[in-house]
Amino acid sequence: MPTASAIINLDIEGPTISRHLYGHFAEHLGRCVYGGFWVGEDSPVPNEGGIRLDVVEALRALDIPNLRWPGGCFADEYHWKDGIGPRGQRPRMVNTHWGDVEENNHFGTHEFMALCELLGAEPYISGNVGSGTVREMSEWVEYLTRDGDSPMVRLRKANGREEPWRVRFWGIGNETWGCGGNMRAEYSADLARQYATYCRDHGGNELYRIASGASDDDYRWTETLMRQISCFGCEATPKTFFQGVSVHCYTLAGPWEAKGSATDFTTDDHYRTMLSARRVDRILTGHSTVMDVYDPRRTVGLVLDEWGTWWDVEPGTDPGFLFQQNTMRDALVASTHFDVFHRHAARLHMANIAQTVNVLQAMLLTDGDALVLTPTYHVFEMNKGHQDATSLPVHPRTGSARRRVGDAELETVSVSASVKDGHLLVSVSNLDAEEPAEVALDLRGGTIGEPYARLLTADRLQAHNTPRAPAAVAPRPFEGLAVTGRGLALTLPPHSFVTVRAPMALTD
Repeated sequence: MPTASAIINLDIEGPTISRHLYGHFAEHLGRCVYGGFWVGEDSPVPNEGGIRLDVVEALRALDIPNLRWPGGCFADEYHWKDGIGPRGQRPRMVNTHWGDVEENNHFGTHEFMALCELLGAEPYISGNVGSGTVREMSEWVEYLTRDGDSPMVRLRKANGREEPWRVRFWGIGNETWGCGGNMRAEYSADLARQYATYCRDHGGNELYRIASGASDDDYRWTETLMRQISCFGCEATPKTFFQGVSVHCYTLAGPWEAKGSATDFTTDDHYRTMLSARRVDRILTGHSTVMDVYDPRRTVGLVLDEWGTWWDVEPGTDPGFLFQQNTMRDALVASTHFDVFHRHAARLHMANIAQTVNVLQAMLLTDGDALVLTPTYHVFEMNKGHQDATSLPVHPRTGSARRRVGDAELETVSVSASVKDGHLLVSVSNLDAEEPAEVALDLRGGTIGEPYARLLTADRLQAHNTPRAPAAVAPRPFEGLAVTGRGLALTLPPHSFVTVRAPMALTD
């Protein structure tokens, strides 16, 4: 049986794990918005103002911190003024990126802000740089966040909203290297400076501007952006044009042209997927290293605002809608990503899984009036205690459980830990598809009380939830845990995820 051990220092505090590392993403793509979040006021599905209430309830249980909208690639063909005012008078548009379908713009700015209020989540708006204008984005900021009297304030009030909203997070374009304009890094960086200049802080609403950043390991793109971060000579005190730089990184088992099935895969496919998921650590390290050169105090955040698995669409569905099932394999991709995010919490300010409902690695799947919680949803729920907690350093000992995957070696046990409100939370994943793992955690610098543990696994990696079998993969109490003289001992089943929560006190 594979074995692994690690030291967790309870008395050495790491950086705070921002709750925004557990962020979400909702693009006008397939059935994410229409049929997912939005059903319309006349729908038989219970709703508030057209917003689907079972989806809201499920996401509130995750303590959802933020929601990114309207894209993605869609953001750079979306013109926000088409989505305000009486719904019956809003012009239709064509979603050229995702299925070439027509949209009626019934879900627009006011509907999105109402959704965020129902969720208790902060809005993250991705602005149109690819086909929009500086004025258009500047006026969107004014429309949403300015008080008093101005043209955009009067327009907002005419549309039924007296008070401004608080909207901190603004994306300056999306994937400008690709669907957002096919730009060169230098040109994109110049536009980021220009747009950031005219996205104003109105009243007490201080913007967190996120420049469209790199794909995967394109560190040159990040370096080009970081050279632009300060505006020296613009004011008596230098200011930063943007406060965050994005990066996108998806997990696949093979090449883009042959991504494979979400549910029909082999054990070898699983291991290749885990190896692909693990590379996010290297990618975040590379971008952070570049940023450290230009921003050693780490005032500018790294924002991984698109991540997750990407498989071939489910048979019989529209290829442009990116609908895929979600198995135990996807859950392990999520759990290992969070371990990496926790280690990078000093620089990583936000992360957004793609996407929330019915698209890619979704939290939720809807089918008529049925709602399905995916295995990935359960990882988010089991891990929510890490939000805004203090990370604790975890030091794996050499010789930990490993598997050979082609020319590479995969560590099959992943661990992270944090403390909040006097409680320790430890997350442990066994990525081995076939073998259980014995894991010994040496807890130093403190003591713990009676632990409570939960387990997420299934009889097979391909297991997934459906309206007929909604709990095929669901958390349950974990019995394979023992308190030892040095800490904790766990026997993890194959392909499983475990969280352990316990009251904690530091040693005097």
